[in-house]
Amino acid sequence: MLGPVRIEDVSRRYGRRWALIHVDVEIRPGEAWMLLGHNGSGKSTLIGCLSTALRVHEGRITMGGRELWEHRQDLRGRIAVLGHKPHLYDDLSAAENLSVWAGLGGLEADIPGLLRRVGLDPERRDPVRMFSAGMRRRAALARMLLKQPELVLLDEPFTALDPAGRELLVGVVRSLRDAGATIVMATHLPQAARAVCEHALILEQGRPIYTGSVDGLPQDLAFE
Repeated sequence: MLGPVRIEDVSRRYGRRWALIHVDVEIRPGEAWMLLGHNGSGKSTLIGCLSTALRVHEGRITMGGRELWEHRQDLRGRIAVLGHKPHLYDDLSAAENLSVWAGLGGLEADIPGLLRRVGLDPERRDPVRMFSAGMRRRAALARMLLKQPELVLLDEPFTALDPAGRELLVGVVRSLRDAGATIVMATHLPQAARAVCEHALILEQGRPIYTGSVDGLPQDLAFE
């Protein structure tokens, strides 16, 4: 197992502007956290640091006691990310996309089963550039599932999904959590994330202003 994720007094800047300021939290294996805040609060930056796409400038992040950036080549194989961009090959079908990604990662996968799991027809042969935004989101979710990840990072995962798609996403993320994966979900929809997450971290201009149980959050909490 991956072990705890420790974000230890982490700060990160872009030029002179600090996007994260002294963020400190421990995420235990199998926990699900929602990461909340207004646009520009630092949510995507923290997801980027956890995914190893970005390096922290102060503090450190460890996974299972190993410094994330130092061991990023090894740890990346245990992390899956669903971000703003779907990272799909537009001229390939959904099945062909998964086949390519599986080959690049040296992964064996039940591609038809993964596509059915996210509500896509595995027999569909048209390129994903012909898909709706919601269907592309589903294909990206299937790509994420190729890894059987231990740490799942979701950056605004409900974007472009209709109510049925949101319900499907929640079901998939719940199944990953129930299988032991650690979940971090950046979202401006805390009510939707409550179906999966039991812990919350709220950022305001890069600073943590709340860390704890979702039970301590107002029911009508909203971020535009």
